[in-house]
Amino acid sequence: MKTAAVVLLGVLLALTRPALAQNIDGPNVTGALLRGLDKITARVTTFMVPLAEEVSFGTLRITVQTCRKRPPEETPEVAVFLEIDEERHGEDGRLALFSGWMFASSPALSALEHPVYDVWVIDCSTDDVDSDLPESLKSANPDNSPDNSPDSASDRRE
Repeated sequence: MKTAAVVLLGVLLALTRPALAQNIDGPNVTGALLRGLDKITARVTTFMVPLAEEVSFGTLRITVQTCRKRPPEETPEVAVFLEIDEERHGEDGRLALFSGWMFASSPALSALEHPVYDVWVIDCSTDDVDSDLPESLKSANPDNSPDNSPDSASDRRE
């Protein structure tokens, strides 16, 4: 009985492995499209974070290490590996707040816990400058300049 269960588990793992390997994480993925909420001002900002580059959102410093998106024929899912630090005014150094995967379909599964800011994943960004996204979600800053603080991004408010 135990042998049959082990064999069945092995077969299930072998069947799901190709589906996991088909994630889109190739040279055409240039970053991730994120949305942030400033809980004090109730301002929502959508911004693009290029891979391995740091972007500011208020006092947060966000770096996207990788972005994976399932192919269209599978159940939609976007997973992004993020590192989020906080740079507090008047203090030296940074406080590491979050390092891990965030999922677009389940934002509460692995969330940033911060008293002022919320950050969640919308989609992966590609070489096509978000051409597959609805107009309301396209990056308002196509030159990818890293100045995405809430004060400078008020024109992208939704």
